[in-house]
Amino acid sequence: MAFLFNKFQEAVKVLAKNSPMLAKNPRKLQFEADINRLFLYTSYNRLGKDADEADVDEIIDMANRASVDDQQKQVQENIHLQIKSFCMSMDELLLPDVKSTNEVTESPKQSNATPQRSGLSLAIGRNRPGDKHPDVPETRPLERADVSQKLKDLIGYTLDIKPSQIPHKEAGQGLFLNGECDVGAVVAVYPGVIYSPAYYRYIPGYPRVDAQNSYLITRYDGTVINAKPWGSGGETRDFWDGLTVPEIRPNMQGDEKGSDRLLKLLSKPLDGRRLGKSGDIIERRNPLALAHFANHPAKGVEPNVMICPYDFPLTEKEMRVYIPNVVFGNAEEVKMKKFGSFWLKLGSSRNSGSDVPVLKTLVMVATRALCDEEVLLNYRLSNSKRRPEWYSPVNEEEDRRRWS
Repeated sequence: MAFLFNKFQEAVKVLAKNSPMLAKNPRKLQFEADINRLFLYTSYNRLGKDADEADVDEIIDMANRASVDDQQKQVQENIHLQIKSFCMSMDELLLPDVKSTNEVTESPKQSNATPQRSGLSLAIGRNRPGDKHPDVPETRPLERADVSQKLKDLIGYTLDIKPSQIPHKEAGQGLFLNGECDVGAVVAVYPGVIYSPAYYRYIPGYPRVDAQNSYLITRYDGTVINAKPWGSGGETRDFWDGLTVPEIRPNMQGDEKGSDRLLKLLSKPLDGRRLGKSGDIIERRNPLALAHFANHPAKGVEPNVMICPYDFPLTEKEMRVYIPNVVFGNAEEVKMKKFGSFWLKLGSSRNSGSDVPVLKTLVMVATRALCDEEVLLNYRLSNSKRRPEWYSPVNEEEDRRRWS
């Protein structure tokens, strides 16, 4: 397997630079290069440990020939299969009676028959006694720490928050993988409130939205996710409106530093706008909904995860509870187009050409096998603005293309 992976990694480096399918526009070029890499990583993960050299060669050949749209569709399918497999495993772990509940469609035996990837783990938790609501399914009374440990026992890893190993004073707390996962696995999920470009002005602090919030992230399509209201999660499964930072925090060591202090700041009221819908029941004890705690690597250190856009289909109602996001604004999406630095409305377009409503989320995908180590993400900060002193570019050219 080591030989196959080395061959595969060399292909990643070459194809990302030389694929004839990639666009010429710098920003689109970087997006398509990322999709190219994600196609290779997630397809390799899907092959599993039984892969042989012919399988690897076929993936590399497909990455050379397939259109970017086809690769993007395959990435979505690869990620979705990991999430679905995880959800079935977590149902087996936490639902009182998997066979009789209406939330799942497969029995524990069938769930175990599904290959257990070291991929996405969107954990499900339990309601505490007294937290009752007629629309919230009954769950086993497990605390979040118990869910996290059981998750590791089930899929091989979970996530912890503890002091970062990065040697600068602003590093604060870092995100650590506890256990092992394979290359191409979904390591973490980016939680929080989703803002389309039509609702940028409602992001707390607008227009200087990042002045007191380092937990914002932007997809290539302009969708912004604000993880600050999520904080570090909670201890219930219930309706979540995305308006407040929870009181529950992880058991961290040492003094708070840098961006960790921001979690104590509550978001201001959002002009009465409603977030989510009445049916947004979210599992707050999700051990992997902590992607926003991942740090940028120190100088000379390579990141070990990369961001992957994932459009979760809302038709998968039994899995919705595991997706730690709510949408700000109306359910119907407003179609926007960017002109320079401005976004303009072009009318309504429910799903941008798709018949399936989706949540525009983000996950983190491992770029190599990980084992008991800090999770590091290339922040790709814009080189058109003043960067923090601690920021050392992983690839200056990628940063430039990302924000061109």
